[in-house]
Amino acid sequence: MKFKQYEDGSCDIEFSWRERFIFLKKGKLHLDPVATKHFANHLMNFLSTLQFKFKNEVETLSTFVDTEVKTK
Repeated sequence: MKFKQYEDGSCDIEFSWRERFIFLKKGKLHLDPVATKHFANHLMNFLSTLQFKFKNEVETLSTFVDTEVKTK
């Protein structure tokens, strides 16, 4: 899994063919403790740079439990 981040703050999460096969076969992706740590490290790196790339109107958005998120 790779996080491909763009200058406008958007992001693609790209999965390898192996990861896609696991999703299709098992319906989930199980991470052992080491893989979980690596995933968390990649996610934190993504999150730490994310706020700097958003435009002001996006940066100030709030999200709540019942907020519907629409993707393109």
